Amino acid sequence: MSPRVGVLGGGSWGTALAGVLAANGNDVSIWVRRDEAAAEIAERHTNERYLPGVTLPETLAATTDLGETVRGREFVLSACPSHAVRDVLGEAAPLIDGEPVIVSASKGIEIGTDLRMTEVLRETLGEEVAPRLVVLSGPSFAHELIRGLPSAMVAASSPEAAALEVQGIFQNSFLRIYTRVDVVGTELGGALKNVIALAAGISDGLRLGSNARAALITRGLAEMRRLAIHLGADENTLSGLAGLGDLVLTCTGDSSRNRTVGLAIGRGEDPQDVIEAMEQVVEGVRTARAVQEMSEELDVEMPITQAVYSILYEGMGPRDALANLMARVPRRERD
Repeated sequence: MSPRVGVLGGGSWGTALAGVLAANGNDVSIWVRRDEAAAEIAERHTNERYLPGVTLPETLAATTDLGETVRGREFVLSACPSHAVRDVLGEAAPLIDGEPVIVSASKGIEIGTDLRMTEVLRETLGEEVAPRLVVLSGPSFAHELIRGLPSAMVAASSPEAAALEVQGIFQNSFLRIYTRVDVVGTELGGALKNVIALAAGISDGLRLGSNARAALITRGLAEMRRLAIHLGADENTLSGLAGLGDLVLTCTGDSSRNRTVGLAIGRGEDPQDVIEAMEQVVEGVRTARAVQEMSEELDVEMPITQAVYSILYEGMGPRDALANLMARVPRRERD
């Protein structure tokens, strides 16, 4: 019997993951908020709002009923925007039966609590789910993944058994899934890279050149590693797919929403106008605020994050933020 999977979140990422799972032969149901979206996926096998031009597997079921999506499932996958995870999973919690593997595919830090998404899931679903929690992350644009272009991601859990199960339902001819036991590092890599991608976009919008972009990616990785190690992560994780791989993709890819917002800001547009004009959630905007709070509380130096935060929330101009970064005291290179 095919594994039964419930996917929560009908944006581009959730839809792409659900489509891949269904194409792999799993029994998949995706929960979406709008009746029209559920009908479109179920009847026309498309989700034009988020994945234009893509035909989804006919076997992919869609519903607005949370219970229908999560009951009797071997796997429940959370692909909601990070700020919605607590509410959606809190509502789903009493409807989940059995002991499914819980997969977190949401990339972000919760504002106000500074919790990673698996920590939010443990609070909403109960500590007993901890051994069944898996983080799915890595360099992967939704529209490329659903079209079957070669991709690689990481599934992390501790112990590793749950990640191996997730590897089994996702792996196919165009998608490789690697496993890790470092949940903290895998999760932080996916969240923190969005902030650096905003910075890279701003740099490109200012036309600062390839040298500047390379420096931002490299020094951005250094501060990502700095915070992750402080929080107990394996530093090697940040050099892998969930860290460096996702960082490079999000900082350079034309499909990156965070880079797109950064480009517009660098070209002189008002940050809030740009953010409001985006149809989809730009995770780096919220994450910048959460990470800035974390870095101050933990006394972890994160100058690029500070610059992005100042531009987004304190009204600092991009060139002033650049001047502050370049004027920092010279030092030996270190993480």
